[in-house]
Amino acid sequence: MSGTRVIVWRHGNTDWNAEHRVQGQTDVALNDLGRRQAAEAAVKLAARKPTLLISSDLGRAARTADALAQLTGLAPERDARLRERSFGLWETLTMAEVKERFPQSRARWEAAHPDPGDGIESLHDLGKRVSEVIREAAERNPGAVTVLASHGGSIKYGMAALLNWPEEVLPTLGPVGNCHWAELLHDEGRGWRVVTYNGS
Repeated sequence: MSGTRVIVWRHGNTDWNAEHRVQGQTDVALNDLGRRQAAEAAVKLAARKPTLLISSDLGRAARTADALAQLTGLAPERDARLRERSFGLWETLTMAEVKERFPQSRARWEAAHPDPGDGIESLHDLGKRVSEVIREAAERNPGAVTVLASHGGSIKYGMAALLNWPEEVLPTLGPVGNCHWAELLHDEGRGWRVVTYNGS
């Protein structure tokens, strides 16, 4: 296995995921299903022999990373730049409530508008902070495997920023499931490539 690999891993399920409630940067814990998902995925990721483990500082991602730490002995670092997108006034609401209360920004968000309003973090800012962590991890851990435990929107838009994908492409990219991951490969000749998206 040549090159530098960064695996960006989404956290396990939460009750708010199940309720279609907007989490954003609200600190919501894993539920029983999420803890099982993390434990099962950790076995597969441990087999990849990662040597660096970094997670969002939000509990659902940190506890997901801890499941991998227990198997590998790695000390997980926490980095707030790996947090989920801030959803401003939407946080704590169900998507049905968002549609009722904020129909204009909801329509802009569904159309992948980069800055839908109502205090929602812009896609530029989200992509910039997450892609910075991916680049830094690759520089710190060359020729090896790094695992970053993060969040669905952060993974999608962080990857898009890293790879300079145009905005019109973003709606064609589906979400990353709970405890699924994207794998990125970097080598000097070809630069960054996507190896896996929504893998498990």
